[in-house]
Amino acid sequence: MSQITTLTFFRFKSFGSKLWAFSMMQFAHRYLANVKGQEFYKLLGTGREGFDPRPDFGTYAVLQVWRNEDAALQFNQSSGLMEKYRKKSVEHYQLYMKNIIARGEWARINPFEKSAALEDIDAYAVITRATIKTKLLIKFWKFVPKSREHLASNPGLLFNKGIGEVPFKNMATFSLWRNVDALNKFAYQTEGHVKAIGKTRELKWYSEELFSRFQPYKSFGTWFGKNPLEYDR
Repeated sequence: MSQITTLTFFRFKSFGSKLWAFSMMQFAHRYLANVKGQEFYKLLGTGREGFDPRPDFGTYAVLQVWRNEDAALQFNQSSGLMEKYRKKSVEHYQLYMKNIIARGEWARINPFEKSAALEDIDAYAVITRATIKTKLLIKFWKFVPKSREHLASNPGLLFNKGIGEVPFKNMATFSLWRNVDALNKFAYQTEGHVKAIGKTRELKWYSEELFSRFQPYKSFGTWFGKNPLEYDR
């Protein structure tokens, strides 16, 4: 069995649960640092809708890379930490994904290995991650709205959320698509996004960046009452 990645989103409603989730950005490390079968993990805050850099204090995510699927399933079934997250949240949604390609680095390594056992599935997922150079922060975030024009109304987009470790500076995005054609059409034919690619090459926004594509093949839970992967094909 080959390496897989899980990404789990949790949505919190009450002030107390939001405060608990925020505190776990620091305190959950002791539960995750030495998990059997886990090769990499990140505790992630999220931004508001539309990749707004302002924090969404009601939503948090856990990214984990596993030696194999069995290790991921075992952890999710037995972990007291994940059980607390599920109980305190009003909703959670977890994706199991196989890597298709990953270029660049996250915390000085590339944690994602290309899978040799892809499924016959159309759905596509993308994680992009970058550390923005401090001197370019203002210029970068001024350009973001233009690069995301037409994203929310894109019929090929199933789910998206801004994620990251440090607001404004260490940012990432997660997006889930019906198929690779829908993704490529947005990435390479939408004017705002094409300009963003050009600006990235011209201005070199990032001190570190990683671009990765995945095949989401299994999911658990819902997001606002629905499972984004269960769309009408």
